[in-house]
Amino acid sequence: IVSYYFFFFCFSVGLLNLPGVHQQGVEVTFIDSLFTTVSAVSVTGLSVLNIADTYSTFGIGMLMVILQLGGIGIMSLGTFIWLIVGKKIGLRERQLIMMDHNQHSLSGVVNLIIEIIKILLLIELIGALILTFYFTQYYDTFSEALLQGLFASVSATTNGGFDITGESMIPYHNDYFVQIINMILIILGAIGFPVLIELKAFLSNKNKSFRFSLFTKITTATFGLLLLVGTVVILALEMFNSFKGMSWHEALFTAMFHSVSSRSGGLVTVDITEFADGTNIFMSALMFIGASPSSVGGGIRTTTFAIAILFLINFARGKNEIQIFNREIQLIDVFRSYAVIILALFMVLFATIALSISEPSLSMAAIVFEITSAFGTCGMSLGITDDLSNFGKSLIMILMFVG
Repeated sequence: IVSYYFFFFCFSVGLLNLPGVHQQGVEVTFIDSLFTTVSAVSVTGLSVLNIADTYSTFGIGMLMVILQLGGIGIMSLGTFIWLIVGKKIGLRERQLIMMDHNQHSLSGVVNLIIEIIKILLLIELIGALILTFYFTQYYDTFSEALLQGLFASVSATTNGGFDITGESMIPYHNDYFVQIINMILIILGAIGFPVLIELKAFLSNKNKSFRFSLFTKITTATFGLLLLVGTVVILALEMFNSFKGMSWHEALFTAMFHSVSSRSGGLVTVDITEFADGTNIFMSALMFIGASPSSVGGGIRTTTFAIAILFLINFARGKNEIQIFNREIQLIDVFRSYAVIILALFMVLFATIALSISEPSLSMAAIVFEITSAFGTCGMSLGITDDLSNFGKSLIMILMFVG
């Protein structure tokens, strides 16, 4: 899988260096082009370039293709191509799909891929149609509205975090409709494909005895709780700081949007450099947790975080087993969760130390924020990305790849 993704990076670098990709007179260094490619493939959104000023319409189209492929996943893409050309999908390929999508059985993995692609494309299509027609009031021509709507839908659904406004979502700070659509798209991309597939089965199933899996219950409950806690904490921390001059609904939507987006989306509706250090550290924690398994997002994942917290609660109560929703969680899953958390913390700690040495002029809060954003494939930044040295950019690229 690592080899496939490495090949995918090389292929994507080629796409972003095709003739006509850049605007006339714009020259991009190889390291910056590579950084943008890694960020797009990993659907992170960190960028050392202004996308709108650097890439032509054709280049923006190529970037959308890479975001799409990165969101779907290399094994999903490979399976889709194999099905189109009529190639038989053997045991080895099925094992790779199972590993890539965190499945525990070989049965049904090909149908899973087909469902994932169908659902992702349908969500993006609906989002693009809604945003395109709504954006006609913002842009002079329908073609401009179409480009903005299509890119915004792909970027939000894949949790890509890129924008072609030049200011992320700041131009729509007071447009709650655009914010709501983007939040829905980000959540649908980050909640996990198995959850969406089960939801589809529930809505189309006439059998009243249908039951959601433990995975879906834990994922949805944890995702919703983190979203709620994130909104409340950001609102409380910024109420007398950057939100001071806002109305209650403006402050609420700003807090809610950044709670949703800091999980993996990477889009912002205000200048987050004006947030207090405490808020940015809290958002760093949300980015570290990331999205759900088998989704477009990164981080340690919601289920990993949930199992670790459930273990601590049960351990404090003197219980030897973990039960939730009348189901028992196996001890091996607890071991895996803590292994992921410890490894992730070591990587983030090492990267923080390395970046603080190579970039001595940057604040520690900004460095931690940048690193957790890269590892969680979120894409938010306190504005230091384009100031990084080549070593710093390389380190962030590695974190995005791992994330």
